[in-house]
Parts: sequence; structure tokens; C-alpha cells
Amino acid sequence: MIAPLRSALRPAAGLLRSACIAPRASPSYSAFRYLSTRFTTDHEWVKFDPATNEGTVGVTDYAQKALGDVVFVELPQSGTEIAQGDSIGAVESVKAASDIYAPVSGIVTSVNEALGENPGLLNKSPQADGWLCKIKLSDPAEFETLLDSEAYKAHCSGA
Repeated sequence: MIAPLRSALRPAAGLLRSACIAPRASPSYSAFRYLSTRFTTDHEWVKFDPATNEGTVGVTDYAQKALGDVVFVELPQSGTEIAQGDSIGAVESVKAASDIYAPVSGIVTSVNEALGENPGLLNKSPQADGWLCKIKLSDPAEFETLLDSEAYKAHCSGA
């Protein structure tokens, strides 16, 4: 008794379902921004966003391990104009102190104020929460001259 009723309602259920459910849009890849990270031989990294022409700068995991427990971070001032290779700050640890060099030229747009109160972020999350500053690149072509991840790994291994 239920079987004939079920088979009679099945086509109506399909129509109802298609009328109530909006068709899915295919993903638009233009909505995604491609962020690329490059490295220096001095163990800084920069993650470049071509949409904003801004790079986020930090020290690599390799550098933070070599330094040990970071106790103080000196950062540049926002608005400072810098050239590639300029000293933009310093990192002090229980083992040593080390200068930080600008991987690219431009203007410092912001600094990670959280490092002032918690310099250990550099050890815990060097390539995420432990970023140092953001730079609006004056010459985006400089970014392309930096090491990609494979070249940086080879540099660190001494190859």
C-alpha cells in the first residue's frame, strides 16, 4: 500500500528539491590571492601579497633555533623608508644578538607590537604570529631575486 504511494511521490520530491536548492556556483579562483614566500641568506623571510604590494617580514625557523630563547626584539618605526639589505632591527636572545636586515626595499607600514611584550612569539611561531613588520615594496622585482623554499633549504644544509 505504501509502495505505490512512494513511487508516485518520488518525481514530485525531485522537482521540489530542485526548486528549493539553489544551484552551486563553481569556485572562482580569481577570488583567491596567491601569497608567495621567499628567503634571504641572512635567514629572513618575506611573504609577498601582489594584490596589496605589501610584504610581511620575519626571521626563519632556522634562525630562531640558532638564536635560542628570544628575550628582546627591536623593530623599525612605521613610516620608515628602507632599502634592501638595511638593518631594520635586532633580536636578542640568551645566546646572542643579531641584526635583522630588510629583504626588500620600501616603507614600513606596520610592526608587530605583540613582540614588545612577548618576544618569545619569535620562537613559538616565527613564520606566523612572530612576524616582525610589513613593508610596502617600492620595487617588487627585488622579491623575485630572493631564494625560494628549495634554494633556502639547500642554503641551510650547506649544499
